[in-house]
Amino acid sequence: MPAHRPATRALHRSAAVATPEPGPAGSSAGSQALAGQAVLVDSGPLLALFNSSDRWHQPVRQWLQANPAARLVSTWPVLTEVCALLARRIHNGAALDLLRWVQRGAVEIDQPDAGSVAEVLAISQRFASLPFDLADASVAEAAQRRRIRQVLSIDADFDVYRDRAGMPLVNILRS
Repeated sequence: MPAHRPATRALHRSAAVATPEPGPAGSSAGSQALAGQAVLVDSGPLLALFNSSDRWHQPVRQWLQANPAARLVSTWPVLTEVCALLARRIHNGAALDLLRWVQRGAVEIDQPDAGSVAEVLAISQRFASLPFDLADASVAEAAQRRRIRQVLSIDADFDVYRDRAGMPLVNILRS
């Protein structure tokens, strides 16, 4: 069974203020660049954050420590996917830790609007050559609707998604 280190202790974010552990020396430039900006979070980084044996665990922790002022935003399909995978791969406690972390304000949950399902369908049809992934399509839809360009993902090909104007998302974890 993979090791579970709750991110809640290492990277506590209350609803009022983000207070992660200090980042590595020299990381303030990255923090300044994203200060207060919304960043959409895909499933992979959340899964890695709550699984200390995941190879992406440390890179995600380091990114969060270096960017404490970034506003993390995710979608219900992402949270659903991550909770199911944490419960299956580690144990239910890991999924509950994620939800507690989100409840404390670490991640804002995007609220889809009346047209979101239709747009997720349109995005999924536009990229029908890719394996269907509701979580990814929901992130792409939220990015378009909220005009957020930055995405935190471990997926090397996440930048395949384009908005209606043809603009790619910027995967800041892999850039």
